Amino acid sequence: MSKDELRRRLDAAGPSAPLIVDVRLKYPFEHSTVMLPGAIRMAPNALDSSRLPLDRDILLYDSDPEELVSSNVARELQKTGHRVAVLAGGIAEWIGAKYPTDSKPAPQPAAIGGSLKG
Repeated sequence: MSKDELRRRLDAAGPSAPLIVDVRLKYPFEHSTVMLPGAIRMAPNALDSSRLPLDRDILLYDSDPEELVSSNVARELQKTGHRVAVLAGGIAEWIGAKYPTDSKPAPQPAAIGGSLKG
């Protein structure tokens, strides 16, 4: 699905709006501060298809402009009867068009244990 088609469907809201699922790999997801509006997070290697509706369109996106991760997840979900589309160009295309995003917490540096003594 193109970014423009998704934007139209989100603007129309209601029953035509797809459920948006962020399936970015761990590193790109954790090191980002944005998600598509209303998106839920499901790691691609731990996807629980039972949590996804069979009677609603699902839109997957990832960080790869070639949609490799989301395309693989879409194939698996289609096997279980889900109506799935992939966002063409991933989140980069959406951000590049300056379409709205939701914020998510920035990555936090790991705490260093112990104290330094001289």
